[in-house]
Amino acid sequence: MRNGSVQHRPFFKVLVANRGEIALRVMRSARRLGLSVVAVYSDADRDALHVKHADQAVRIGEALPAQSYLSIPAIIAAARASGADAVHPGYGFLAENEAFARACKEAGLVFIGPSPQAIEAMGNKAGAKEIMKKAGVPIVPGYQGADQGDEVMLAEARKIGFPVMIKAVAGGGGRGMRLVADAASFPDALRSARSEAKAAFGDPTVILERAIQNPRHIEIQVFGDSHGNAIHLGERDCSVQRRHQKLIEEAPSPAVTPELRVRMGEVAVAAVKALRYEGAGTLEFLLDERGEFYFMEMNTRLQVEHPVTEAVTGLDLVELQLRVARGEPLPVRQQDVRFEGHAIEVRLCSEDAAQDFMPQSGRMARWQVPDGIRVEHALQSGSEIPPFYDSMIAKIISHGASREEARGRLIVGLEQLTAFGVTTNQAFLMSCLRHAGFAKGEATTAFIGAHRDELLAPRRGAAFDTVLAGLLLYVTNPRAPAWQSGRSLSATFPLPAKLEIAGHVHELEVTRERDGSYTVATDGRRDRFEIEQLDADAIRFRHDGVMDSAKFLRDGDRLYLQHRGIPLAVIDLTLAAPKAAASNGGDGKVRAAMNGRVVAVLVKPGDRVTAGQPVLTLEAMKMEHVHKAGLDGVVAAIDVAEGEQVTTGRIVAEIEVVTGEPSST
Repeated sequence: MRNGSVQHRPFFKVLVANRGEIALRVMRSARRLGLSVVAVYSDADRDALHVKHADQAVRIGEALPAQSYLSIPAIIAAARASGADAVHPGYGFLAENEAFARACKEAGLVFIGPSPQAIEAMGNKAGAKEIMKKAGVPIVPGYQGADQGDEVMLAEARKIGFPVMIKAVAGGGGRGMRLVADAASFPDALRSARSEAKAAFGDPTVILERAIQNPRHIEIQVFGDSHGNAIHLGERDCSVQRRHQKLIEEAPSPAVTPELRVRMGEVAVAAVKALRYEGAGTLEFLLDERGEFYFMEMNTRLQVEHPVTEAVTGLDLVELQLRVARGEPLPVRQQDVRFEGHAIEVRLCSEDAAQDFMPQSGRMARWQVPDGIRVEHALQSGSEIPPFYDSMIAKIISHGASREEARGRLIVGLEQLTAFGVTTNQAFLMSCLRHAGFAKGEATTAFIGAHRDELLAPRRGAAFDTVLAGLLLYVTNPRAPAWQSGRSLSATFPLPAKLEIAGHVHELEVTRERDGSYTVATDGRRDRFEIEQLDADAIRFRHDGVMDSAKFLRDGDRLYLQHRGIPLAVIDLTLAAPKAAASNGGDGKVRAAMNGRVVAVLVKPGDRVTAGQPVLTLEAMKMEHVHKAGLDGVVAAIDVAEGEQVTTGRIVAEIEVVTGEPSST
């Protein structure tokens, strides 16, 4: 199969058709090569860092991706308006859209990526499998036929044998993907996968695959150029995932031997040469417990996790993309590629791991990154995290001489990072990195599912952090006596405090003692603190003979606290009125759990529902989230319409408890 021609000519100004950290990452390498850079932005990103750091920036539409970052005409118009002569798509959005690559070519723009024909051939999972099968690459048994009828799909799933995997043919990132255990749950899973695929990629078509149990997710980074050269840059292990989306990636893989690396690399390079592929690409494989590997898909773009490959090879992959797009030969041959040390990357996401990784949006009140470790991000204190895009907000990458060194450096880096104001998976990532199974290099794609309770368990010291939060609420209260070191003229009466952490309410008493120390009492324990230093954002104190410190941010009745790397969000309820109703739907009100768009209303007024029954589906940060009834009853009202954008906490449906059958209308 021939991939068609890639347009080569010198270019001097690159428009980055993306946002956030990847836009800044591309700009950095482009500037190193002496190129000017142009940003594009939606209304939600008007004040974003990638806009401020570009030489020029062009508005391309409203907040929703379909009206901005997925609008091919808007991006082509932006390139013309700015005078850009090349376009880098980053990853996600239009990065693997053959129509976009073709539109760039027709507009006289250099598309920094493979040809439209190559994107089309490999971007469709069904077609890619056929191409790879003909090339002798092992593939997972499945169904990728044109007949997408519900009955046909169920029959094919039965032939393959459950469990099966449903996958969207277009795109990636876990969207439109469902693991189905049995025939009974197949129809609902199929509908949901199609809906999510349609929303994310504009194409509801799916394929079926046999679900390989407990595999490793291994991918091979490849590069090709217009001179017939092709190389691989080793493998990355991306097995630690949630919702079929990667959270932790590393190079090299603990499961890949030197012999297996050579074998997988040779297969990948042979495929690239057969395609006459140009630019960066990644072949993704499942590696089973016997050491057999199966092709899943090819990503015809730069990967989110490319920094770990850069760390172990010393190469700048974005620079290689730019050079290949200019028609230059690859500057490195296969025999010149060297792998040094070990690298691990974690994806910091604005999500609540304890609430099934529910996406979070809002204002990042304080953002500080650690020194001495690579952090890819586009944030600053005060940045808004909108609900319309992916939940990944940063990547933290460590490199060490050994895997254990890289793991240790990454844990310390996460401990030192500060992200106050929006819930993130920071603590969950540290739990994963510290887990014995991950430390031993044993993590498969089943890692999070198998160890979820352990990974989410409250850490030792959680009770102490509650006490520390009570102390901080006391000493940072504007009406509290000014803190000063040394003895006090008199002790204060114990003052009550009431606070909420992760949905749990705690009652405490705080006392300022005559010697200047503080006593915090709660749940049968009494803790004594001596404050050594109290700044606007940090506290140093002695407790049980140990000098310790914590970072914090007081924002009205909210306190953000980070002690020994674990962030906490605290609500001061001391003067708050009692809550009038439950927020979990127990009062009959179904509330939006996040900012999002209504994509499906599953019931109508008058329907009888049972507790736990799906009522409505919201889409937030490219994922679907089903909202369920909190009690048995009858739907009294649906307060939203499909397509409507709603905010967190808004009532979307109302359910009344009734006796007997509902009356007919």
